[in-house]
Amino acid sequence: MLILSLSDLHLGKGKFLKNGQLNILEDFFEDQRFYEFCEFYSSDQFYSKEVHLVLNGDILNLIQIDFEGVFTHIIDEKRADLALKKIIKGHPIFFDALKLFLSTPNKKVSYVIGNHDASMDFELPQMRLNMRVDGNVHFCHVLEDHGVHIEHGHRFEAINSVPQDRYYSTGPNGKRIINLPWGSLFCISVLPQLKKDRPYLDKVRPMGAYIKWCLFHDLGFFLKMSVIVIKYLIESNFDTYIKDNRNFKTSLKILKQITIYPRYEKKAKSILKRNITLHTVVMGHTHLQEWRRFPEGKYYFNTGTWNPIPSIDAGLHQDSTCLSYCMLDIHKETSTLREGSLCIWQGKWRPFTSEISTN
Repeated sequence: MLILSLSDLHLGKGKFLKNGQLNILEDFFEDQRFYEFCEFYSSDQFYSKEVHLVLNGDILNLIQIDFEGVFTHIIDEKRADLALKKIIKGHPIFFDALKLFLSTPNKKVSYVIGNHDASMDFELPQMRLNMRVDGNVHFCHVLEDHGVHIEHGHRFEAINSVPQDRYYSTGPNGKRIINLPWGSLFCISVLPQLKKDRPYLDKVRPMGAYIKWCLFHDLGFFLKMSVIVIKYLIESNFDTYIKDNRNFKTSLKILKQITIYPRYEKKAKSILKRNITLHTVVMGHTHLQEWRRFPEGKYYFNTGTWNPIPSIDAGLHQDSTCLSYCMLDIHKETSTLREGSLCIWQGKWRPFTSEISTN
């Protein structure tokens, strides 16, 4: 049995808006490559093979979909469904790919919910997605299957998670709305303003280095960014639906966390220690490809992102895009790992290369 895991695609409304303008909030431009990916793993030698495709969080950028030109943090079930409808319209090839994959024998798709697509926990968008792909996608927050633990990873950052028992809150007129964490609120209220001037802002890694670079080489934007962020920090103290997830301590955490490269190998190691039946942990969220081998033949993989990552390295002057995913070959009867690899999808003529492999 094969388990394929990828994450952080960040599908928006499509490359272009209704008026023909470029959509600066769109991050995903690899629809055709994704179609080829799904086609490859559902045809020829894989046609009847058991393949489990895991979409490991932040596949859909639901928190940055506007409603009649307005970005809102009041997201109820109907708005979540409408946002998904807009994404489906903007990326028909992507959803055709999932439909093709599920139409062949012994194929399964699981959707692990992340922080940018938290509203996929609602029933209506789940039903819409299943109707579009003509299949039964399994939705969850954590997936454990044959000794493999898969989760998005945002719960390890205070700014990107809320307690599970506070996942929902009560909004206007008693509506049940998503209780968004501080990081998501920041993306909704502040990021669209900043991306008007610097569309690549949220893609640069490491973010801390870019902020320092702005201080010395892009002072005007640095000052504008500082004013917008400080203004939001003050105003959010008085918003009824924000202030519960916003305080001085949280603000310090977000300022600290955007200046470092988050690495989750320690978190993965603790997950493996807590459950001795597990042999592999797979996460996303950081947009950073990683792998670690632990004692007793146990592994951690991070699948990175399919979005372009701008570089501030003076020697590069270009974006880098790695269509990375994790491929695990599992012995189904014994739930043991035959081989695990972090792969880069290259297209149907030369499908993929293995960056690393446990074999």
